[in-house]
Order: sequence, then C-alpha cells, then structure tokens
Amino acid sequence: MSTPIHRTSTRQSAAVQTSAQQRGRGSRTGNTSARSPERALLEMQSRAGNRATTATVQRARDTAGGGAAENGGASAGAKKKNYRDRIAALLDRFKKNLEPIDTFIKGFQTPTNAAFTQQAAVAANEGVKHSAAASGTSAASGNLLTEAAGTVVSGMDAYKNIQDAKQHETGAKHHTAKKKARTKGTDAVVGATSSGSYSAAIAKEATKVQKAADAAVASEVSGAASASIGLIKGARAAFRVGKTARKYHEVKKLGDPHLVHAASLARLNESREQAGWAAAEAYVSLDAYWAHADGGQGRLELISEAIDAAWDSMGEARDAAESLQQAEKDVEKLSTVQGYAKKKQLTKIGKETVGGAVGESTKAAAGIVTAVAAGTAGLASNPVGWGLAGAGAGLVLSVTLYKALRAATKRYEEVHHPERWAPQGETPAEAASRKESLKHALKFWKKVSKGERQAMAREIYALAAGPDISGNTTEEMRESARSLLTALKSGPAKHKLEPDAWAETLNDPAKTSGWIAEIAEQLASG
Repeated sequence: MSTPIHRTSTRQSAAVQTSAQQRGRGSRTGNTSARSPERALLEMQSRAGNRATTATVQRARDTAGGGAAENGGASAGAKKKNYRDRIAALLDRFKKNLEPIDTFIKGFQTPTNAAFTQQAAVAANEGVKHSAAASGTSAASGNLLTEAAGTVVSGMDAYKNIQDAKQHETGAKHHTAKKKARTKGTDAVVGATSSGSYSAAIAKEATKVQKAADAAVASEVSGAASASIGLIKGARAAFRVGKTARKYHEVKKLGDPHLVHAASLARLNESREQAGWAAAEAYVSLDAYWAHADGGQGRLELISEAIDAAWDSMGEARDAAESLQQAEKDVEKLSTVQGYAKKKQLTKIGKETVGGAVGESTKAAAGIVTAVAAGTAGLASNPVGWGLAGAGAGLVLSVTLYKALRAATKRYEEVHHPERWAPQGETPAEAASRKESLKHALKFWKKVSKGERQAMAREIYALAAGPDISGNTTEEMRESARSLLTALKSGPAKHKLEPDAWAETLNDPAKTSGWIAEIAEQLASG
C-alpha cells in the first residue's frame, strides 16, 4: 500500500517557510496589501507548485517500491547487471513526471512573477513584492529539481552509450551509440550549468524575501547566470539548425526519384515490351508449326520446341513486367521516404529556431537587462526585462506544447490504429478502444515505438539492403537508397567502415534491427 501524498519529509523548502513567515508577519502587522488579489495569486502559485512537486516525488517513490517488489525473485547476478539501468529508468521516469510542472513554471509562473515584481516595484507595494519573491523561490526550486534530475539522467545515458560505442567498434550500432553519447554528454554539461543558474535565481529571490542588503548583488549575479545559460542554449540551438539545414540540403540534392530513375524505368518498360513481342512471336510460330508442319515425328519435335520457346518467352515477359512493377513501387517508396526525411528536417529547423535560437536568446537578453538594471536604477522602473522574459518564455512554451501535442497524437495512433504502421508481414496488435487510446496518449513518459518514423526507417532499409534481403530491388534503386543513407549521415565514413564492408553490413540479416534503429535516429536528428 503506497504512502499517502501528504506524508512528506519534515524538511520544508525555503519557499514554504518564507511564505509562512510572510503570512505571519502580515497578520501581526495588519498589512492590508498582504491580502490583495495579486498576493493571493502568487501564494496559490507557490503552494500549487510545491504540492505538485511533492506528489511527483511520491509517485516516483511508489514506482520504485513497486518495481522492487516485482523483481524480488530475480537472481542476484541479474539484479547487479540491471542495477544501473533500473536507476536510470527510475530517474528518467521521475524527470518526465516533473516536466509538466517545469513547463508550467517556465511558461506561466516565472513570467507572471516578473510582471508582479515590476508592478510591485512601481507601486512600492512591499507585500506583493515579497509574495512574488516567495513564488519565485518556489519556481526556481522546481526548475532546479527538474534540471538536476535531467542532468543525472543525461550523464548516465552518456556513460552507457560510451560503453556501447566501445563494444561496437564499427557499424550502425557504433555510430548510434557514439552520437547519443556526444548528445547526452552535452546535455549533462548544459544541465549542470542551468542548475547553477537556477541556484542563483533561488538566492536572488531569497534575498528579496529576507530584505537582505545585498539583494541587488544577488539579482545582478542571477541575471548574469541566466544570460549565460540562455546564450549557451541559443548558440547550441543555432548550431543544430545549421547541421539540420545541411542534412536537408544533402537529401534535397538527391533529386526527385521519378526524374532520377526515369531512364531506368524506360529501359525496364522497353524490356517488358520486347519480351511481350517475343512471346507473341513465339505463339505465332507455334500456331504456324501446328497448322502447316509435316506430319510424323519431325512435326511433333518442332511443335515441342515451339511450345518450349513460347513458354520461355512468356516467363521472360512475366519477369520483365514484374521487374517494372517492382521498380515503379520502389520509386514511389523512395519518393515518399525522401519527402518524409526533408519534412522532418524542416520541422526540426523550425522548432530549434523558435524555441532555441530565438526563444533562449530572448531569455538571455532578459537576463542581461536584469543584471544591468540591478546595478543601476533597478528593474522596477524598467519593464523591458519583464517583457523579454515573457516573450522568450512564450516562444519556448509554444514549442514545448507543440511537441507534447504531437507526441500525444502519435501515442494515440500507435494503439488505436496499430495496423497503420505495422511492419510488413507482421500481424498488427488488436486496436484499443478510444478511451484506452486516450489514456495511452496521456502517458507522456512513454516513447512511440511503432510510429511513422519507424515505418519509414524500415522502408529505407528495405530499399538499401543487399540482394540477400531485398533481391527484387534493382541496383540503381539500391544505390539511390544508399545515397539517401549517406545524406542522412549513416554512410561508410560515419560507421568507420570501408564502402564494401559497409555494404556487407546492409546485407547481413543479423544487423537489420541495428540498421533500422540507426535510420530512425538519423531521421529524427539534425
């Protein structure tokens, strides 16, 4: 039986303590501003943020306890082997439970706090100012908790992928692991820097609550830290935009498959027509032998040879027609996957530009304004910092909500229409009801495993694989598909292989799953 949510640790956050102190001081002094609507809203924000964080921590504890009970019968060796993976999975689940709270804080609570702080400073309303500071402490604490959890998870993922890259010295699995190790390692460094920025924000708000003499210094430090991490994130997003744009142009340079393979399709069609004429001529010859040949054994031998020739000609005509039909289907598939690859890169460019390059840079500008204003006239009389912070938060929030909505839609389709992206030849799972599908869509901590991207990765691999796997694919089509892999940064050089060895891995059924995972990863990233 799980522990009720309200039974939490006796150690309270600074935000709860300071809020309680402010309420006590307000009731003793009879300050009417302490009961103003603005202060009430800020106190509600603070309490709601702490309650939501407490509930998330409790759910994570319950999940850990349930997982331990389920695995109680496992052997000691298996537990030791999976210990790190279980911790990483638990932390990842914990982080993803915190992310909705973190999104609310960044997109609503923090900009609102900045607005009330600016308003209180203009009106010289100490009650609202202190309430905003208390709410700001709560907000920064929530951000810090989420960022710290994400930093640990990223660090563990980076270490795991470094080990995987060492285990697989070449090939698709090596490249996938190496790329993830680099990305997660950078995430860990950025997360650690962000944690420092949120720590400075907590110190800034705490000095405001306590009316400390060095509040201006704390604000200046916090603004500088916020500006630094915003610039780092903005620069990283701009770098990603550049990489993704290059990948997009590489895929675009491959050209329209209908035009690229027009000549080969024409040759196949000509072969089909010639085979058809040859079959027709063979049947005409058969009719002629049947009608005019002399009798006896010679006539029967000629008819037998004519029948064999007609049969062979019909087989060649059928094979030629099937080759043309298969090539036309492959051209359509190649056109579809190339279009999908370009669309994914354009979408990534848009998200990184809006939420990263512009959004984070705007937040960095707000931090700079805060730091400068804290050292001069103060942010109170200058709403520029508040406006920039709100604009930056709005951009980041819009991208976050877009991602969340897209992910929920994909999770819904995954279980409600399992036949849509099911692998060819595999019996799809039974479709879930609308209610169950909606429940699954709301499980934001789960990744989509059978969606459009995975289906497109399978299509690309089927076209690029060797003759042992895709024997009906023409060499021209196979080369085009492999050129697409190179454009998606999955070529021989990225896999640390010579072209011939790289081609052999595509023709190895044992490496199919690794290749599909690699292609799916490259379709999503820049």
